[in-house]
Order: sequence, then C-alpha cells, then structure tokens
Amino acid sequence: MFPNVVWSIDDSEGIYLTFDDGPTPGVTEWILHTLDRYDAKATFFVLGKNVELYPDLYQMILDKGHKIGNHTYSHQKGWAMTTEDYIADVDLAGDMLHTELFRPPYARVTRAQLQRIAQRYRIVMWNVLSRDYNVYLTPKKCLRETIRGLRGGDIISLHDSAKSFKNTSYVLPALLRKAREMGLECKILEL
Repeated sequence: MFPNVVWSIDDSEGIYLTFDDGPTPGVTEWILHTLDRYDAKATFFVLGKNVELYPDLYQMILDKGHKIGNHTYSHQKGWAMTTEDYIADVDLAGDMLHTELFRPPYARVTRAQLQRIAQRYRIVMWNVLSRDYNVYLTPKKCLRETIRGLRGGDIISLHDSAKSFKNTSYVLPALLRKAREMGLECKILEL
C-alpha cells in the first residue's frame, strides 16, 4: 500500500542497526565507541531538539560515517496530533537534518500523516524491536529477544537514550559479537 515503508532489507550478508531518540550525552559516545570496536556502521534516527542541544554529538555521528534519519523534532505521537501539526514537527527536524529517511516515534502515525510523509521520505520501521527502552525488561531477556532468529536483512531498533542505556549497553556488544560470529556485516541504510 505504501511503497516507501521499509521493514527489512533483502540482504543475506548484513544487518541494519538503528538507534532512535538521540543524540544523548554519555550514551551516544559510548555507542559510537562500541560500534568502532567492531567496525560496525549504524543509522541514527535523531530528534531535532537533541541535535540543537548537542550539535557536537550529532557531528560525531556523521564524522564516524554513520547515517542519519529524521525521528521528528520533539518525539510526538502522531495519533495525538493533527496532521498539520505533526508534519510541522517532522519538517522542523527535516530542515536541519537533510535526510531522506524517517521513522515515526512509537510507530504512531495516522494514515494521512503516513501518506504525507511518504511523499518526501523513505519510512523505515524494523522487523526486530529490541525493547531496550523497557525498564522492566532485564538486559539478558532483552538480548535473548533481540538475537533470537537473527538473520541477514534484519533492521534492528535500539535506542540511544538514558532510559534505555541499561539494556542497550548490555545488548549492543553481545549483538555485535553474534553478528560477527554469523558473518553478518553491520551496515548503514542505503535506500
């Protein structure tokens, strides 16, 4: 129905790590350092307000060769807003990010919002949701759920936020080791 919505990639040799909600001081730097240790690349769906607050972190993501996607300016739930207000929030971030990729926060958008956004962006969802943001999920369970059934072409949703860091900091190194063992390269989204 919407040709611009991507859930996974036809790629038996790579996986696609994505990080939502950053950049976040302390967290984003740790993620970038960990990705470097494994020669891994990722796509960061950033918030415009965080890019304004932490421009050096945003530039660090770019300097290290990672990809950027738009995750709105202020992390709104589309279903709770008018289409016009939601698109204005997306555009506010878009004016500073200059990217063709978009991911809606919470995957919460109306059909009308999705139609408007799909005219200008490739909408990237995921087929593996780590749930690293869930404070009630233990790091070990988060890892098990993230790597269960891992295969080439997976788009894996992680977060670079303070709330998720307990789980993300446990999951990411183990996920990168597992991908390496399986011969899977961690790539940026090129759509």
